[in-house]
Amino acid sequence: MMDISIVVPVFNEAESVEALCRHLHETMAGIGRTYEIILIDDGSTDGTFGLLAELQRDLPHFRVIRLRRNFGQTAALSAGFTHAKGDVIVTMDADLQNDTRDIPRLLKEMTADTDVVSGWRKNRQDPFLTRRLPSMLANSLISAITGVRLHDYGCTLKAYRREIIRDIRLYGETHRFIPALASWVGGRVKEVQVDHHPRRFGTSKYGLSRISRVVLDLMTVKFLMRFSTRPIHVFGKWGLAAGTAGLALIVFMVIAHLSFLLLGTTFAADLIKRPFWIISAFMLVFFALQFISIGLLAELQIRTYHESQNKPIYVIRTILE
Repeated sequence: MMDISIVVPVFNEAESVEALCRHLHETMAGIGRTYEIILIDDGSTDGTFGLLAELQRDLPHFRVIRLRRNFGQTAALSAGFTHAKGDVIVTMDADLQNDTRDIPRLLKEMTADTDVVSGWRKNRQDPFLTRRLPSMLANSLISAITGVRLHDYGCTLKAYRREIIRDIRLYGETHRFIPALASWVGGRVKEVQVDHHPRRFGTSKYGLSRISRVVLDLMTVKFLMRFSTRPIHVFGKWGLAAGTAGLALIVFMVIAHLSFLLLGTTFAADLIKRPFWIISAFMLVFFALQFISIGLLAELQIRTYHESQNKPIYVIRTILE
């Protein structure tokens, strides 16, 4: 066992990996604690793995894990967590926008009463309309829904206690929700400001297109946090509400029909002749509930499928020790 594991997912970062590895080596060599640095090549196609292999031979404490294809950042982080040996696991991006000199700051904040230290890019060096504004809205939404209030869920630079992260299963793109999931299993979360640098090489792997995926994953996380062991509480509540509304509508239609037969009420006659709109509205509501329910149940089913077989969400090609 060792003190610290640094986990870095890498995807097509050939221009930045050498500088990244040198910075990591310089920072960690002076920290005075045992450590390892795990770089996960998430199916790069630009020669990144060849550079990582050369650097791994030259620099101590480095390990490289190569996935067979691009599984995504969540899967790459999960692979790193599985193979990490440190008591504290630190994650960061490979594009040099995170500063390795912030790692000691995160470790300093990892006190006895803290399980997760999350970085906050207060002075974020990204375009406002396409990156910072959507991120601000997403952070507010995630904080409100999960109840774990952070300024910057999207910052990869975070530190986790091993005993907390090992109990969290990651699927889809849920890596950004790890602080909320950690809090759900009893973890104590702290946030600290970190530096953020402008992008020097390449382009961002994320854009506005991921917003819909984030919202859907957030729905899943919220459901799992509150109802994973008691789904009847959410589905039963909606079922009772819909059933009550349906019964009330039936009673109302019966009363309207009797009113027309006994009193000849014109409004009741018009309502009886045009029930299509009322029926259609309720059918649409039921269809929406059915689709959402099927989606949530499918999320639970896929977790059962993976965890019952201990089936990983990634496949490793090579490990360089």
